[in-house]
Amino acid sequence: MGKKATESQIKPIATNRHARHNYHIFETYEAGIALQGTEVKSLRAAKVQLREAYARVVDGEVWLLNCHISPYEYGNIHNHDPIRPRKLLMHRQEIRRLYGKTAERGFALVPTRMYFKRGRAKVEIGLAKGKLLHDKREDIKARDAELEMRRALGRRRR
Repeated sequence: MGKKATESQIKPIATNRHARHNYHIFETYEAGIALQGTEVKSLRAAKVQLREAYARVVDGEVWLLNCHISPYEYGNIHNHDPIRPRKLLMHRQEIRRLYGKTAERGFALVPTRMYFKRGRAKVEIGLAKGKLLHDKREDIKARDAELEMRRALGRRRR
């Protein structure tokens, strides 16, 4: 019987807030990350940046590119390259599905968040399509309307 990870067992490292602003995210997938020793220590210190990162399927493997994990400050000659490509660990079926979707025009794989789950580093990647300027404006309008509604309800309760 597999145990489900509760919210207390998931420790967030970083989120990519720009992903939801710049892309429509249709599906999300959880993937493990193949890391070197000092990279794990940097992740525990939350020294990671996902803003410019993206994933790509190459030769039946998924790679996380342009993800910046800062070198471990107490590391020595064994420190890692901060922007090296990192292999994502996923099931073959999921990789095939992602390859088929990204082969379609306009779909991309964008990391949305990174976290530790039961002591293992995981990244959540989203199958996304880029938003146009008017879509972003609609999202901003909806967010402002929601905020205004909450403020009005707050005043009413007083």
